[in-house]
Amino acid sequence: MQKIKSLMARQGLKSPQESMADLSPVENLRIPSKEELRELREQPIDPQAEQEIIDSIEEVYFSNDSFDMVQHELEKLPPELNLQELEEYRDKLKRQQSAVSKKVADLILEKQPAYVKELERVTALQTNLQLAAVICTNARRQLSVAKEGFTEASLGLLANQRRRQLLTGLLKSLRTIKTLQRTDVRLSEMLEEEDYPGAIQLCLECQKAASTFKHYSCISELNSKLQDTLEQIEEQLDVALSKTCKHFDVLHYTKVQLAYKLLGKTQTAMDQLHMHFTQAIHNTVFQVVLGYVELCAGNADTKFQKMQYKDLCTHITLDSYIPCLTDLCKALWEVMLSYHRTMQWHEEQDKQENTPTPAAAAESDELVVDRSYVKKKLEHGLTRIWQDVQLKVKAYILGTDMSNFKYDDFIVVLDVISRLMQVGEEFCGSKSEVLQESIKRQSINYFKNYHRARLEELRMFLENETWELCPVKSNFNIAQLHEFKFMGQCRSPSVSPSRQAVSSSTPAQEELSLFQQYLQEGNPFEMHIEHKEEETEDVLASNGYESDELEKSVYQDYDSDSDVPEELKQDYVDEQTGDAPLKSVSRETIRSKKKSDYNLNKTNAPILTNTTLNVIRLVGKYMQMMNILKPIAFDVIHCVSQLFDYYLYAVYTFFGRNDMYESSGLGLISSRLRTTLNRIQESLIDMEAVGENAGVHGPGEDRKEKVPSPHLSQMVVLTNSGTLYGLAQRVVATESLVFLAEQFESLQSHLDTMMPAAKKPFLQQFYSQTVSTASELRKPIYWIVAAKAIDYEQMLLMMAGVKWDIREIMSQHNVYVDVLLKEFEQFNKRLGDVSRHVRIPLPVSNVLWEHCIRLANRTLVEGYANVKKCSNEGRALMQLDFQQFLMKLEKLTDLRPIPDKEFVETYIKAYYLTENDMEQFIKNHREYSMKQLANLVNVCLGSHINKKARQKLLAAIDDIDRPKR
Repeated sequence: MQKIKSLMARQGLKSPQESMADLSPVENLRIPSKEELRELREQPIDPQAEQEIIDSIEEVYFSNDSFDMVQHELEKLPPELNLQELEEYRDKLKRQQSAVSKKVADLILEKQPAYVKELERVTALQTNLQLAAVICTNARRQLSVAKEGFTEASLGLLANQRRRQLLTGLLKSLRTIKTLQRTDVRLSEMLEEEDYPGAIQLCLECQKAASTFKHYSCISELNSKLQDTLEQIEEQLDVALSKTCKHFDVLHYTKVQLAYKLLGKTQTAMDQLHMHFTQAIHNTVFQVVLGYVELCAGNADTKFQKMQYKDLCTHITLDSYIPCLTDLCKALWEVMLSYHRTMQWHEEQDKQENTPTPAAAAESDELVVDRSYVKKKLEHGLTRIWQDVQLKVKAYILGTDMSNFKYDDFIVVLDVISRLMQVGEEFCGSKSEVLQESIKRQSINYFKNYHRARLEELRMFLENETWELCPVKSNFNIAQLHEFKFMGQCRSPSVSPSRQAVSSSTPAQEELSLFQQYLQEGNPFEMHIEHKEEETEDVLASNGYESDELEKSVYQDYDSDSDVPEELKQDYVDEQTGDAPLKSVSRETIRSKKKSDYNLNKTNAPILTNTTLNVIRLVGKYMQMMNILKPIAFDVIHCVSQLFDYYLYAVYTFFGRNDMYESSGLGLISSRLRTTLNRIQESLIDMEAVGENAGVHGPGEDRKEKVPSPHLSQMVVLTNSGTLYGLAQRVVATESLVFLAEQFESLQSHLDTMMPAAKKPFLQQFYSQTVSTASELRKPIYWIVAAKAIDYEQMLLMMAGVKWDIREIMSQHNVYVDVLLKEFEQFNKRLGDVSRHVRIPLPVSNVLWEHCIRLANRTLVEGYANVKKCSNEGRALMQLDFQQFLMKLEKLTDLRPIPDKEFVETYIKAYYLTENDMEQFIKNHREYSMKQLANLVNVCLGSHINKKARQKLLAAIDDIDRPKR
């Protein structure tokens, strides 16, 4: 390097830095001479060898300029120096230095032209820079002059104006920021005023303004505060939305919806609303039930508050059950009404928004989607909310055992649930299967216990019944009883009693739904309390008469066909057919009732007992329950039929059972009646229960619904001839049964509408085979009176003492006819005596007279059949006796034709028959006994035919009698 530097010094060359420092435009560059270059290339070396020498140089020599070569080489010396080695090492370093110097010299010579050219460019640049310096100096001088003359004065004004504008803008921003800082106070006021749309609008505007000033450090904190405020508003808005679930207010709800619309959360609001309704239902029912449970518990025990709702319902007492149920339904009604009004609000909003306006045309797709979502959500929510209501009420219904409820209380429960189901049908068109199933389960359970108790009660009534007349007014009708009020109010069985009351009092509102009636005020679950106390019954007559005037006008009632009460007209029944009276009944026939109806001193009021009235009331109660709760209609109607069956069976058992029926040959009990009685005995009567254990058997036994057979009260005496063997009691019992059957007939159409279609044959069979047989009991019951009222045996004995084989025609009838007629007169008198206590209707007196006359006529035939000898004159005397009997008898009774008149006449005329005619007579007249026919053969034909012919006729008689045996 030293060599290179010395070379450059000799050539007069400087480093580029030195050249730039003292460069002048007139200096000439000096180029090295050829001799100097040649000196550098002395001692030529092979390029390859030279390169190897350069490569052998240590790497550290090429590191940087601060490298100290001397220090480096000295540090490399070994501790012990060897001269020869040092010299060899020195020579090596020299060779390396020489190779490097030569390489550098070659490179300089190679780059010299470029160096000269670049040096010339540098010289030119220096000249240009000197010229630019002169121009800048002149410009600065000129600018200094301009500054003093113009800039400091004019531009100073402009700068101040600009600063003023900036400060004005800053002041405005600061005022806005100050306003933003105070916004929270106004927001709090608006939230207290429940102006949610205004609060949200203000908050959103503040947020927008805050984003404009976000470059201020104080705004970032304000922005965070506004966001918190907005979230707080949303929370309060959610609370406000929940309030609409119980008490809907149009203005309040409009504000809330508008607020959610501003937030762009219409769909979220609808989701929240349904959640609140669900929560409202749960909270409402829980609080109502909890209130009653704690009230009845009478202590401040908090264990109830931690209970589940279902468990809480089991702690309701019987006394608080109905008030709690009513309050529960009232509270749930408020929730459902709020939902109904919510839907109405949205429907009205849709109508307004669907009205074509320029704004509506520009409505965004998002709003259309929101409206569609809200509509679907609300429609779906109807079923969901009603399902929640049903489940809550179901848990309440099934939480208590209602089997021991009073009837009226249970009816109230049914009424309330019926109204609730009506609400459900109007609310979402639901048939309320959940409610129906739960109330059906409770009803069946209740009704089985209730009906069993009522049957036992009916047995007790019947066993204590003295069969005295219960005095009711002549216009008595079952519709006058409390239990049948629901039928008079509304004939439609699908409407609950409370609604019937409303419908009957306000006909104009019949078509209005409950939601229309109680949209603004009132509650459908308050109605049943108002009408109960207003109902009164006025069915009993005082002392058997409705008034003195009526008593005086009893006789006059027969003078006008139109004045005859309905009950009296119903008494004219054909005993053979059971048909209603013919319209051709003349006024004379009605007047003739004076002699045959035995009721002149009584009004024509229905004949019934306290027990009958009790059964009718029970039927009304059963129908009322069935009217409210159709699912158990068949079970109830089946129980209604058992009430009638048991009453009929009791009347038959007390007054109609007699072993002499079959022997009488009068066919007193029809096959239909016998079948009915057998069916009742098999299905309803517990034949195993006897004596003291009759009323002790429990429902757990195999007897199910069977009831012990009733026993007639010991106070009822049926063996006294002075009272015609208890005729008054028999009339009251039998006619009360007929009256009961008539009431059942009048209820048939109503029951038919209640009955499920599949079960209607049961109802038809009940009416055709049981109800219609009630009047048929008259025959066997009154036959017992007729059989004992007249002494037929005495007449047979008297007839046996008469001589019939006389030889001359007699003009005077026999004494036995007078005795028999006297018996009939006595019977007529005693019948009149009985009628002073109990009205004897025409059908009853007709049956009594018919039985007595039939028995008398058959006794006459039997007396004639006992004759051993008889002449033609004797036969004539028989006819005379019978004609005398008929003539006198027709004056005693209005019964026409006289029963069995032909039976006697035909038998007497048979005395005149020939052998051939007798054979035909025997075949055609099987109504006569074998003994009576044999007497005709032996006595009448005995002297005219031979023994063989007689044997033939007797054999024919025996053939006729054989099938009977």
